[in-house]
Amino acid sequence: MLFLTKLTALSHLRERVQKDCLNCNARVAGRYCHICGQENTEIKESTWQLVTHFFNDITHFDGKFFSTLRYLLFKPGFVSTEYIHGRRASYLNPIRMYIFTSALFFLIFFSIFKVDQESVTVNTEFNKDKIARIEKMDSASFAAYTSSFNNGKPMTRKAFRKYSGKSNDTLGLKVLGNSYKSKHEYDSLLKSGKLNDNWLERTLNYREIELNEKYKNDKGKIMSIFMNILVHSFPQMLFISLPLFALVLQLVYVRRKQYYYTNHLIFSVHLYILFFIVLLIIIGFTQLKEYVSWNIINWIIAFLYISLFYYEYRSMRNFYQQRRGKTIMKFLILNFIHLVIIIFLLVMFTLFSFLKI
Repeated sequence: MLFLTKLTALSHLRERVQKDCLNCNARVAGRYCHICGQENTEIKESTWQLVTHFFNDITHFDGKFFSTLRYLLFKPGFVSTEYIHGRRASYLNPIRMYIFTSALFFLIFFSIFKVDQESVTVNTEFNKDKIARIEKMDSASFAAYTSSFNNGKPMTRKAFRKYSGKSNDTLGLKVLGNSYKSKHEYDSLLKSGKLNDNWLERTLNYREIELNEKYKNDKGKIMSIFMNILVHSFPQMLFISLPLFALVLQLVYVRRKQYYYTNHLIFSVHLYILFFIVLLIIIGFTQLKEYVSWNIINWIIAFLYISLFYYEYRSMRNFYQQRRGKTIMKFLILNFIHLVIIIFLLVMFTLFSFLKI
């Protein structure tokens, strides 16, 4: 209330003489409507008052954001506990905070990690003709060539054949590496019985033929477009995984009847927010490694990754108030199921990304 009083004083907006709320028509007893919360002030305001309101709102957001973040960082599970107990005025709304932190995280992430054609050329350069030319090299030339992309270590011919085959393998299916020139050729092979592809393989192969025709067999360009679509689908994938994570929590704590699905969801949102913040710090240290060669940075990054798991455990312990043994067991079950969900979502988004090229 003290902050609200200061905010009102700073706005310098005159209170209306009329006591009807302009937003919901309710009878207003004070400066604010008790139904919708709108301030009962004069409609006309100067440019200066408009600018002042803007900065007041920003300051109000920043103040709540940093105070909430402080508790999130140093008191695992505390903010979620406060929220479900109804003590919410002092903290930023979890949905607003999630939107802000996730937007900030992916804005920085996408500005740093970019997929271009050069970054995927190595994995898509081995077409059928080039593999044949490489395998015809004499032993010395073959060793020198393969060591250039294998960390200085020459490959055996068997290892190279395996590598060049895997480099074009997506989701365990031979895509971006098939040599079908047209749909007619592929259909002929299917009808002749020489191929026994299932529905998914046929769909991917048809799509690959279309892409080869569209981009004139430029595998590097196709792969770079595919990777960009996939990487930019990460926000949606994480957003979908959030309610699923909360659902797993409800199943893990099914006997704790005092916790509803909404409680698990609030806990999950706060956990994801913390992860975004820590991952931003990790990205910062990762970028710092490119300018300095301090070994301690690797230790700091490793510590931060480990701290994410410890923080999750402490949050579960403090929020659900169960013994250490039960919490550890549920922590392991939760993360195993969550890993399966993430892998499933990654496979699905990979397929959708390939079909969207």
